[in-house]
Amino acid sequence: MKVRDEKLKAIIDWSKNNRDIRAVLLTSSLVNPLAPVDDFSDLDIELIFENNAKYISDNTWTENFGNPIAMVEEDETYFEGKHAMKMVLYADYVKVDFKLYSKPEFLLDAKKNELHEDWDIGYKVLVDKEGLTNSLKKPTHQIFIIKKPTEKKFKQVLNDFWWDIAHTAKCIIRDDLFYTKFMTENNIRTDYLIPLIEWYISSEHNWNITTNKYGRLFKKYLTTDLWETIEQTFSGSKKMIIGMLYLQWLI
Repeated sequence: MKVRDEKLKAIIDWSKNNRDIRAVLLTSSLVNPLAPVDDFSDLDIELIFENNAKYISDNTWTENFGNPIAMVEEDETYFEGKHAMKMVLYADYVKVDFKLYSKPEFLLDAKKNELHEDWDIGYKVLVDKEGLTNSLKKPTHQIFIIKKPTEKKFKQVLNDFWWDIAHTAKCIIRDDLFYTKFMTENNIRTDYLIPLIEWYISSEHNWNITTNKYGRLFKKYLTTDLWETIEQTFSGSKKMIIGMLYLQWLI
């Protein structure tokens, strides 16, 4: 995507000329060989500052890379004092998630024995003015590999699934629309159905595969018939509940 590449270059050039910045990393899907990448993929940028305070309080620096039309900010208290976030959507439709580190906090994370999740997914050093990233271990890209559940965990998910299916039936009869949606989409789909499908797919691939977050790659690894059954469990299908029960039986 040309416009995303141009924005990345602008960020790198700005960072090289900014004395407050000591290092810059690119993370997430664009540097993860196991992740799907398309024109909608974001830029995930980590900026390491000598002192990040003024960049947290003032957003004007984000305008160096385009016209921001929306932004979500999370300060350091949200991340237990480690860093802040500014997630910016630009008018050219490129979204950039900026993680703002101070140098001391970055070094504390970089010197740990194990890479934290964001780095183990994958990272690329774009700028490093004083070797801050030298102690970073290489990413394994294994953080999202689906792990085989214990027998106890597997049985617990099955039991919870059937328990909440019965409760959902009562919600439907009572016409409790919002609670029914909570049960079907939060508990049943997210907490039970997604792990079961993940385990099914991974068991077919020697427990050495990722389906990305929340089933993004399910369609890629399932048969057409099984995928169509899964589709029937979503709202809009008259066979939603029946489809969920049938899928549970199949898996």
